[in-house]
Formats: sequence, structure tokens, C-alpha cells
Amino acid sequence: MVNFNGTIVDNETLITLNNRGYAYGDALFETVKSVHGKLLFWEDHYFRLMASMRIMRMDIPMNFTLEFLESQILKTLESNELLNQPARIKLTVHRNEGGLYLPDTNHVEFVISVKPLETDLYLFNTGDYEVDLFKDYYLSPSLLSTLKTNNKALNVVGSIFANENKLNNCLVLNTDKHVVEALNGNVFLIKGNSIKTPPITDGCLKGIMRKQIMELVKKSPEYQLEEASISPFELQKADEIFISNVIVGIQSVTKYRKKMFKQEIAKDLLKKLNVTVRLS
Repeated sequence: MVNFNGTIVDNETLITLNNRGYAYGDALFETVKSVHGKLLFWEDHYFRLMASMRIMRMDIPMNFTLEFLESQILKTLESNELLNQPARIKLTVHRNEGGLYLPDTNHVEFVISVKPLETDLYLFNTGDYEVDLFKDYYLSPSLLSTLKTNNKALNVVGSIFANENKLNNCLVLNTDKHVVEALNGNVFLIKGNSIKTPPITDGCLKGIMRKQIMELVKKSPEYQLEEASISPFELQKADEIFISNVIVGIQSVTKYRKKMFKQEIAKDLLKKLNVTVRLS
């Protein structure tokens, strides 16, 4: 069952060919993790969505409050019997049908879908996790590239490339040939006690988990945070590399080409993250 504009409907209900999210990628989405009815980092998700809607020049309905959208998510979880277990939530906002590239209206609709997850807290994956650069296409850094829109062609083609080459993930480059992010999350590089991540101006997603990790690092006197461009040459000099998103938390990279990486600091940060989740 999915939530379409506040009404729970059968998840087999199809959108029309004129849906602007389908026809033009004229849609935004947020992926949220819930644990027994608690939406993790919900305020950050909400305010990112509101800011993204403004950038996309979508009208924000008067009832699109923090509390209203939270209640609609909880309603969807309950209808799918997922209110008392961990779940993955996708909240999509698309512009109403009508028009070609130029829309007839800036009014919006929303869809909420949910799926069960296996674990409450974030677990550290100790298995092999190999990445490489995806160089077939480059990300053009702009304000639009920092948004979670339905325009994810690069991520789709990159994921197919990774699968064909037996990789777990790929790192994306921007047009300046800087490492920007992974196909499914933000990237962090560790050298000594310095933890480095690309700046938003390089075009990376303004990730919710990215923000949480940066705040954790700032509060940890043993680490130093650096927000700066990353050259591909720095990857093989790093002690550790990890990828972040709100579903897995922290995914440590074990191999990039011939270089094998440690995982100690990533493990420590994941412990700190789980403490934050418990206390929030």
C-alpha cells in the first residue's frame, strides 16, 4: 500500500504517462529510515525537501508542514504493518500533470512508499567492498546537482557499469575531474586523523548522513574535518575511504584498484553514529 496525496491506495495503482516525474524527471524525493515509528533525522530531511522545492520552483502547499508529512509517513507505515519495525521510506513530490518542458502549473502531489529493513541500528559491514572510478560520464557541478531529483541517469548507468565489472560501487567525477561522491552516497577520505569530504560546490549531493558525520567529526577532538576537493590521485594515498547514506550509515571501502584500506576510524565513527541515533 502507498500513500497518494493522503489517501492509502493499492501499490499496483499506476501513474499516468503524463506524470511529470515520469515524463520529465520533474520530481524530488527523500529516502528516510524509520526505526519503530521514529523517523531518523526527519527535520533535516524535511528542510532539505522544502529548500529543494523552492529551487525547483514548486509551490509548497500550506499543509506541507513538518508535522503533516510526518503523520502521512506514519500513516503509510501503519497501513503496511511496519510501524513497529525498521523500514525504508521514499517520499516523492512531483509537479502536477500538464505542459511540456514548461509546466502548466507549479502545484504538486506526493507519494509515500515503504519497505521493511532488517536492522534497527547501523551495522558495520566487514565484507569486501571494492570501488573504482566511473569515467564514462561526468557530473556537472551546480545547485541542481546537489538535489535528490528523479534525474539519476548517471547513477543508473554507473551502477550497471559497476555490476558488469564486479564492483560494489563507483566513485563519480565532476567535470573538473574531482572525486565528488559515490553512486549511492557521499564519500569521505581519511589520512592520519584528517577526514576529508568534497564541498557542495563540487556538485555532490547535500546528503543528510553527510551532515550527521560532519557534525560527529567536529565534536570529536581526535579528528580533523576538511571540506575540500579530492583528486583521484589522493585515493591511493588514503588510509581509509568510506561512503555514507541514511540507509547503511557508513560503508567502508576495502579496495580501490590495487590499494587495500583500513577500517578502524570508520568503525569508530559508526559507533558514535549509533549513540547519536539512540539519544535522538
